[in-house]
Amino acid sequence: MTPERFRRLLHVLDRRQPDLTVLMERVHKEHNLSAIARNCDAVGVLELHAVVPNHGLRLHRDTSGGTGKWMELHQHQSVLEAMGTLKDRGFQVVAAHPDHRAVDYREVDYTRPTVILVGAELFGVSDEAVAAADVTATIPMVGMVRSLNVSVATSLFLFEALRQREGRGMYDAPRLSPERHRETLFRWAYPDHARRYREAGLPAPELGPDGELPDDLFRG
Repeated sequence: MTPERFRRLLHVLDRRQPDLTVLMERVHKEHNLSAIARNCDAVGVLELHAVVPNHGLRLHRDTSGGTGKWMELHQHQSVLEAMGTLKDRGFQVVAAHPDHRAVDYREVDYTRPTVILVGAELFGVSDEAVAAADVTATIPMVGMVRSLNVSVATSLFLFEALRQREGRGMYDAPRLSPERHRETLFRWAYPDHARRYREAGLPAPELGPDGELPDDLFRG
């Protein structure tokens, strides 16, 4: 771990948004899953949620740009269970879905704790998820085609969230708790050591100013 690499990790981590996330409801095409993960990383999303498609869930390394290393991926078996868990944490659920009550996606307040819910290719967000969502939002279009690729649509929602949050200064200072910041930084910088600490039930240690490991490092 070089000091330059460590400072880069720290710079990125200090801009992560713990209260902005995406929930994918059975998005099943590997390249879409991976592109959404890459979009999330680009705007500082810390964790990504997915209702697992029938064939399982795997990110394509080339399409995702290796973002699986920097993203906490949480898998769920039910969209309502996932939505309930996030709502209990104070998130509003914004479903990307063009129903009769849908607002322009730019009118949503993304400075609130927000989960952007996107649906499977072809079928979109399920009726039960739409009914449980707090807001439905749509992307205005004027062409013959009335929908966008799911990863493209997700990117538009996310970058609108980035724009609003930058305007509120939400990227100007670290927003993670000290404990989560320390654990995430250790995991990013030293994944093998971090795995051994987790297996042993030990809290992540403090790293030096240039990413130095502590002298009393637990090695398992």
